[in-house]
Amino acid sequence: MVQLASTDLREEILALKEERNAVILAHNYQIGPIQDIADYVGDSLGLSFRARETEAEVIAFCGVHFMAETAKIINPQKTVVLPDKDAGCSLEESCPVDELDAFLKENVEKNYYVISYINSSAGVKALSDVICTSGNAVKIVESAPEDRPILFVPDQNLGEWVAAQTGRKMDFWQGNCYVHVEFTRDSISRIKGEYPGAPVVAHPECTTAVRLLADEVCSTEKMVNFCREQTADNIIVVTEAGMLHRLQKEVPGKNLIPGPTDRCACSECRYMKMNTMEKLYSCLDKLEPEITMDEELRKRAEAPILRMLELSE
Repeated sequence: MVQLASTDLREEILALKEERNAVILAHNYQIGPIQDIADYVGDSLGLSFRARETEAEVIAFCGVHFMAETAKIINPQKTVVLPDKDAGCSLEESCPVDELDAFLKENVEKNYYVISYINSSAGVKALSDVICTSGNAVKIVESAPEDRPILFVPDQNLGEWVAAQTGRKMDFWQGNCYVHVEFTRDSISRIKGEYPGAPVVAHPECTTAVRLLADEVCSTEKMVNFCREQTADNIIVVTEAGMLHRLQKEVPGKNLIPGPTDRCACSECRYMKMNTMEKLYSCLDKLEPEITMDEELRKRAEAPILRMLELSE
């Protein structure tokens, strides 16, 4: 591929988007230039709705693999491409489908109602009763039948937070997001000490010790409104650092402070940052890497996703 200057690259991507009749979806954790060129920037729930609603023939999903896979599941007739095929997720990796399948078979008498966080593979989704995101997890758990025990996979931290919010007893898969568990009670306490009075907003994938220090625990999408409504000049944002790019655009005039970890001033997801403008151009140009899957698997994975979307409307 010919190396293009940054301004030319942006123009080339926009031209290819029109030529391909494509839509560019970007997660809040993507790099700034990708967020700036995307048709829609949001969290997993918002992106799921946009993927289902789009009339474009091609979906360029700037996120990680499970997100593009989810878009394909609910848009089987569309071409779905991901800038970097290796952009994975530690949460997805923490719950291999064969291990979940074996666990459910070993505990078949419990008749688990399986609620899977969207950060999971198509195979895990296919074994689930319903999917959730951090933005709708409380609503999804509240809608679960009372006569079946809940198994929440794969994020233990999110599951524990939802259980506290709803009062529902659940069993948890022992998975976590490697980015959000890097935030610690000590690292957040230190930054609070540097900015006394600054409100703290944290993602529910953080550990309990960190969540207890937060003034608000919510999804990335809800962080926008939280920051917008604050009267304080300083706000500490405890999630993946890419979120600050969107917040700085939508909440100008605030001093947004990235939540630090014990090893660095902010935390970035190595998988989210694998996508680049060059790779976005290439995937639109070549229409690859393309997301494909077995139709039987797709149909089984689609049902719990559609159930989630219906419950979230």
